[in-house]
Parts: sequence; C-alpha cells; structure tokens
Amino acid sequence: MTEDKSLHSAAMHGEIEDLARLFANLAIAAGALAMEVLDNLSIESRLKSDASPVTEADERIEAYLLRELERSLPGVPFLAEESAARGMTLGAGEAFLLIDPIDGTREFLARSPDFTVNVALAEKSAPRVGAVYAPAQGRVWFSGARGYEADAAPGQSLPPAQNWRLLRARPRPHDGLVALISKSHLDEATKAFLSTQKIARSVPAGSSLKFCLLARGEADVYPRFGPTMEWDTAAADAVLRAAGGATLDPQGAPLRYGKTDAGYRNGPFIAWADAAATLP
Repeated sequence: MTEDKSLHSAAMHGEIEDLARLFANLAIAAGALAMEVLDNLSIESRLKSDASPVTEADERIEAYLLRELERSLPGVPFLAEESAARGMTLGAGEAFLLIDPIDGTREFLARSPDFTVNVALAEKSAPRVGAVYAPAQGRVWFSGARGYEADAAPGQSLPPAQNWRLLRARPRPHDGLVALISKSHLDEATKAFLSTQKIARSVPAGSSLKFCLLARGEADVYPRFGPTMEWDTAAADAVLRAAGGATLDPQGAPLRYGKTDAGYRNGPFIAWADAAATLP
C-alpha cells in the first residue's frame, strides 16, 4: 500500500483488520522502549514550546513507530506529536496516520501506570483503526471494524485471536452515570457539564485510557473541555467507536480529524459509552 487511495481500498476490502493487528503489535513493541526508560533511576525531561513535557521515551518510541510504519505503509502521510513539535506538517491525503508515542507524559514521569502508546489511522475525518497500549499494565486495546482487548507484556507479540476479548460499551444506566475525569486537567467547564448530568460517581483516570474504560463497559461518559490534539485522541476514539460508543462535540457532531485550519487541535468533546443514548 503506497498511497492513501490504496489504503482506502484496503480498508474497504477487509484489510482494515490486518492494520489493527499491525498497530497493536507495533504499540506493544514500542512499550518495551517505554519500560526501559521507566526503569532508570531518574527520567530526564524538558519542556516544549507549549509547556508540555517530553522525555527520551517519547522521542525513541516515535522514531521507532515512524520507521516501522514507513516499512509497512510506505508513503502514507502521518501526524506525530514530537515531529509536529519540530514543525513537521501533515502531507495531503484523505487517509493519514496519527502517532502519540507517550500519552500521559506527566503520568509517565510520576511513574503512574496510566500512560499509553497510541497508533491510529484516520480516513475521511474519522478514526478508522486504532491501537492503545498501556505498557505498565500489560494491556492493549485495538480496533478495526470491531474492538478488542488483550493481555501482552511489553516487547511481546499480540496473543492469538482466541485470547482477545471483544469490547462492548455498556448501555446508559438508569441509576446514574460513571464519569471519567482527567487526573491532570479537571477544569470548571468539565465541572459545569457534570452538574447537568445524573452522575453516580466520578473516577479520575489518566491519558487515553479513559476512552478504553468506556469501551470495556466500566464507565459511561468522559467530558473534555480543555485542549487536546488529534494524536491524543485518535487511537482510543477508534476503539470506543468500534465498541459502540461515540465522541461528540458540544453540538452533537462526531469529533473530526484532519483539522488543518485548527492546527490539528481538538475542541471540547464528550465521549459516551452509549452512542444510541446521545441521539435526540
């Protein structure tokens, strides 16, 4: 597959599931690099121009993923966090890759297990394929047409299909929602939204894991009104959508990808486990 047109053709003919497995295996392999850095007595970091931290793990993982993806999908445009920080822009194409080498860098620096490696394919403004790997937890979530969860230690391979668990987001409960809130970015707008909902309890969680908890039926809603980038959400958003969930903007439209004019920044969004319950 050498261009986005052929990538689209592959997706239409079932090879989208092969891409999901590819992304999962790459994320699991990259997780070993994260754990190597995490095993150091100290983790060196610096601040980027947007005041967010970057570590050796971010840079090593992104270099590895871009090298391997170029081998498997030569010529497909990509949007990757650290490359974007250096001024690299996305090439033209309706299908493109999104890479977030460490989502939850603050959690990584704090040695919390709530950080993830993320690889995704977006096509026609929507996330089509995604893989999210939590190296410190040994769990991977991945999706093409359907979403799955599996156990895999860093550096190992994705286990055989009989060991995958199908992801199904749960229906909206009648006795109140379980809301996921950011460990690092809880703001007044989020609190205001939660006040409009029947919330049974709120659970803090880090990184793109919040989408995965929705996809596996452990929670119901994740509101985010603070700034995020497309690479932060694409892989986990793909997993959630494949499990029956939805990620919507405040007007109720699906979160879009490839927002060149916005510099690939996401606006506010609300991720729901039960897509049907969000309809008027």
